[in-house]
Amino acid sequence: MDEAAFLDTCTRCNACVERCPEDVLVSADGGFPVFDPMRGECTFCGVCAEACAPRALNAATVTPAWHWKARVNDDACLTTRGVVCRCCEDACGDRAIGFLPRAGGVSTPTVHPDRCSGCGACISNCPTLAIALRPST
Repeated sequence: MDEAAFLDTCTRCNACVERCPEDVLVSADGGFPVFDPMRGECTFCGVCAEACAPRALNAATVTPAWHWKARVNDDACLTTRGVVCRCCEDACGDRAIGFLPRAGGVSTPTVHPDRCSGCGACISNCPTLAIALRPST
């Protein structure tokens, strides 16, 4: 559901936060649950949706097809400073991050949005926090 409907439906009971086996849901501003990829990756197991009595979360919204994709902030990425780093690629089980060769320099990461599930595995693995989840467009 869209954000407004979620905010109207969610009772802030935190059942989803308490039951998340990956411990990646946290209670945020106003007590609403949010996904915090700095805590790890979402495996899309659906336990949060099962725990949600008011159905603010449901199986249809807890899938790898959600609308968030990884984006690399080139200014913060070590590769743009000539440092070889492939932490994001190593963490990505979807193989959504690849590296493009750069003549005379270090290969730089690129995200293949069609492969990115939005799981967040790459985010906490990045030593400079150069990756974030952003709405796909």
